[in-house]
Amino acid sequence: MKHLLATAAMVALLAAPANAHFQLIYSPEPNLTDPADLPLKLIFWHPMENGHAMDMAAPVEFFSVFKGEKTDLIPSLKPITFKGAENEAAAYEATLPVKRNGDYVVVLVPAPYFEVAEDVYIQQITKSFVNKGGLPTGWNEPLGLPTEIVPLNKPTNIVAGSSFSGRLLSQGKPLADAEIEIEYIAAEPDMTANSASTPTVSAMPGGAIVAITDADGVFTFGIPKAGHWGFAALGSGPAKEHDGKELSQDAVIWIRAYDLK
Repeated sequence: MKHLLATAAMVALLAAPANAHFQLIYSPEPNLTDPADLPLKLIFWHPMENGHAMDMAAPVEFFSVFKGEKTDLIPSLKPITFKGAENEAAAYEATLPVKRNGDYVVVLVPAPYFEVAEDVYIQQITKSFVNKGGLPTGWNEPLGLPTEIVPLNKPTNIVAGSSFSGRLLSQGKPLADAEIEIEYIAAEPDMTANSASTPTVSAMPGGAIVAITDADGVFTFGIPKAGHWGFAALGSGPAKEHDGKELSQDAVIWIRAYDLK
């Protein structure tokens, strides 16, 4: 079945755990017209289910890239408690300074999280995007991360009903036959209350939504609804062990879709 799915045009619902861990770098609106110190929330969660939230440790790295210029955002981090529907968990808030027109790529390298139920560590190297002024300046450029998803469509204004494609890289090279889990933020975080809002959709039956990368590391997914969509490449990174246990080093990307009006 895998060879049938290994094309950029096909996506399927495969048997997989319904509880997909997803690292978020969240802001309600990634398109700005004026300079701003943009608030961000860093949450490790099951967003499509509005499910269990996991405690985050202090990030290893947290930075933005604008026109090739890297800015350390760790000094802006502040610990918070995020409240989901099921529990509360340690999370972070931060600030992204947005001054000039163009694309700001925000990158989080979290500390590995130990998942007791699976007896493995999880580290989700995550990218999100902010644009000011509508000027494209590098949203499709790889950043040289151990593993990353490079968008092939502008990630800040995908049209709902169209499709999104990404290329998965591991150590800079395309990775074929990799599993991509796909999630929607069903209950967007309240930026003031640090809690989940009322869900707008229910979790999908049949487990996680999954795509498989083709020979060039590319996957494509049809975006059915406006909102925030996340894509996680499981185990795509070169690091396979942490503290004597298995490590799943994943690449995560977040995009924003809109309805045409």
